[in-house]
Amino acid sequence: MSYLASSIVKEVFGPMIGAAQNDYMIRLFQTVPAIIEQLDNGYTYYIVKDASGDVGFLAFYPREGMLYLSKFYLTSSTRGRGYASLMFDFVREKALEMGFQSIFLNVNKNNPAVEIYRHMGFQCYCTQATVPGGVFMPKA
Repeated sequence: MSYLASSIVKEVFGPMIGAAQNDYMIRLFQTVPAIIEQLDNGYTYYIVKDASGDVGFLAFYPREGMLYLSKFYLTSSTRGRGYASLMFDFVREKALEMGFQSIFLNVNKNNPAVEIYRHMGFQCYCTQATVPGGVFMPKA
């Protein structure tokens, strides 16, 4: 999964936050050890597959009495084919199964996916100025 995360995250966030910060964020959150630690701390990951193989992934965990959607990614070649709707339906079902009435997420305001999230029914709850992941990349 780390290979899939790295390729999608580089494509999506590289233009928004720059290659160096993006690489740092991938090392921090999308390496095999980071994903294992997340799983140990209550995250649930799912890989999205189609006939061509792995095309995306999502991850969520309980947080603040709601389901926090931490990861929601698709390869560029599969966007616009209805996968996002199926993924959101799946997450909604899981939230209800887990007893949650609400799902929330954080998204970069420059991310084109903001409109997709709004289309899926998400509303802007608050805005804040933070560095992705809440950390600054250390200077080399």
